[in-house]
Amino acid sequence: MRKPVPHCQANLQQRSIAPQQSLSSCKSFCGQQLSCHQLPARADRFTLHAVARQGGDNKREEANDGFQERVVQVRRVTKVVKGGKQLSFRAVVVVGDEQGQVGVGCASAKEVVQAVAKAVVGAKNELVRVPLTNSATFPHRIDGYFGAAKVMLRPASEGTGVIAGGAVRVVLELAGVKNAFGKQLGSPNPLNNARAALVGLSEMRTFKEVAAQRDMTIEEFMGRIKGSGSAASAVPEKDAERLSVMQ
Repeated sequence: MRKPVPHCQANLQQRSIAPQQSLSSCKSFCGQQLSCHQLPARADRFTLHAVARQGGDNKREEANDGFQERVVQVRRVTKVVKGGKQLSFRAVVVVGDEQGQVGVGCASAKEVVQAVAKAVVGAKNELVRVPLTNSATFPHRIDGYFGAAKVMLRPASEGTGVIAGGAVRVVLELAGVKNAFGKQLGSPNPLNNARAALVGLSEMRTFKEVAAQRDMTIEEFMGRIKGSGSAASAVPEKDAERLSVMQ
């Protein structure tokens, strides 16, 4: 074996000592100087991480407004331009407070996080109020249509649960529906099915609203539904209270 040349050994020793000297100088520097613009690189990283954590906490506090967010779909999309293709991500998000308010948003961005944030803002701008009965379901059956998607919605008795799948289940759960049937009969597109369910829920009407439109009381209205227009055969008051909805 060759023996190392003396000047090479000196270079190796200097290289091994250099990090120790830099660390010791950093420690002494940090002990003497406290201004942020003169901190070494490692201290800068620590301060940046602290600022990022504080900013993240503030964002979470601002987003804590009672609404829950669920991502239904994230897919990669491309746009053909003159120079080639632009890659981006599209996110479909459902937002609701489980108390009768729900919305669907769709947005695209170059990052998944940005796409989800934009979709959440869009969903909150298009919230729909859903009438809920005392048994945590909607008042009547309805079919929702959007594009080629068709969604069948049927109320259910207490204890049934939400029997639905895909985007329809997410919309019903975030709207606060606890007992219902849902079925996707058209296109399997999650975005169109979520919007079809939203259209169906937005067209729901309560018994009180229909009775007010017909200038009738709730007892007279329920009596006509049972096949008699006379006030004598009207629904009892306790049944009318059971059929009333939570506003």
